[in-house]
Amino acid sequence: MKMKLATVALSALIAAGPALADLTFPSLSYRTGPYAAGGIPFADGYADYFTLLNERDGGIGGVKANVLECETGYNTEKGVECYESTKGQGALVYQPLSTGITYQLIPKATADGIPIHSMGYGRTSAKNGEVFSHVFNYPANYWDGASGAVNYLLEINGGDIKGKKIALVYHNSAYGKEPIRTLEELSKKHGFELSTLPVDHPGQEQKSQWLQIRRDKPDYVLMWGWGVMNQVAIQEAANIRFPMENFIGIWWSGAEHDVMPAGDGANGYKALTFHNVGSDYPLYDDLKKYVIDAGKAAGAGDQVGTVLYNRGLYAAMLAAEAAKKAQEISGKADITAADMRDGMEALEMTQEKMAELGLPNFGPAFKVTCANHGGDALVGVTQWDAGAKTWSLISDFKPTDGDVIGALIEEDSGAYATENNIAKRCN
Repeated sequence: MKMKLATVALSALIAAGPALADLTFPSLSYRTGPYAAGGIPFADGYADYFTLLNERDGGIGGVKANVLECETGYNTEKGVECYESTKGQGALVYQPLSTGITYQLIPKATADGIPIHSMGYGRTSAKNGEVFSHVFNYPANYWDGASGAVNYLLEINGGDIKGKKIALVYHNSAYGKEPIRTLEELSKKHGFELSTLPVDHPGQEQKSQWLQIRRDKPDYVLMWGWGVMNQVAIQEAANIRFPMENFIGIWWSGAEHDVMPAGDGANGYKALTFHNVGSDYPLYDDLKKYVIDAGKAAGAGDQVGTVLYNRGLYAAMLAAEAAKKAQEISGKADITAADMRDGMEALEMTQEKMAELGLPNFGPAFKVTCANHGGDALVGVTQWDAGAKTWSLISDFKPTDGDVIGALIEEDSGAYATENNIAKRCN
């Protein structure tokens, strides 16, 4: 209790009044539209983790968590409307789940003093906390993804990819364009030949792109896709018999629904990741007991253990851990968005903490600081086994090219600071 009650009368009066407000975590979800297949499992995992905390632990620090879901349809305008309609309801942190929405919300949320966690997406240079005070993109960003893919190719080619041809098939949006500059710089550094092939929303028409790939015969294809675009690309790759083990998607192009439609043709396809796969973790025993078997699972309850369910779960876990840190720093349970921002900036995830949470080795260890809002930039690789219908982590979480990425982040965030008259912080 926040105070000791002196009299029975006062006790009755307080009891009749409101309890501690819920800790509100808005969920800008999309269960409808062309990207629903990815939006649904993420939203389910995000909601189920907070339900678990409420049912098993009584909330976070004794305060119940409230997931406030708002449907965006992956539409930027609707996403902004969702933000405006929910920000006054005690919102602690926003997870836009869209690069387009993130770009629009950065100035709004910063002005409103509400943090954004664009985990593995959004504006990459927001990693620079000196400029972006309220935006976080830990544990990895798109430029880390581009570098992680190149580092993996270096690893399997004895450290030399000079003269290799790499094609990037990308969603023709702010999201899909994110890795291009990084890949251009890495092509100069490592001597590979880069070609870029945009795919217009929603991505069902890709015949011309894959005809070009068949003609140009690149050694490797990277993909920045989402939704139906991924399914179509993987099927088209199978149709032209492109070697699947040489086809690597970003982490938003590596879920079950992306590969299942192509059947055996998808076998061997790879995707980058910043967290582990599967459901063989102690946490899942608690999820089954307190959420699934109790009939409290979000949605249809049929996404548990899938790649994007795990990602939603992970996002919620990181939000909950930041909230705990905020409670610790502020000395109060009913934290504000300002407290939450401070908690996110002081977040440190160790392997010991992950194990305590029932998710041993689930994600890389990382630390957030005032200047570094993006974590330690460790990227892994997964591969699809069509026969077993499972993803496996085939490469541990490994460092990315900090020299190339750091310079690009400094350049981009510096330009943003100049354009928006932002004084650097963290001195």
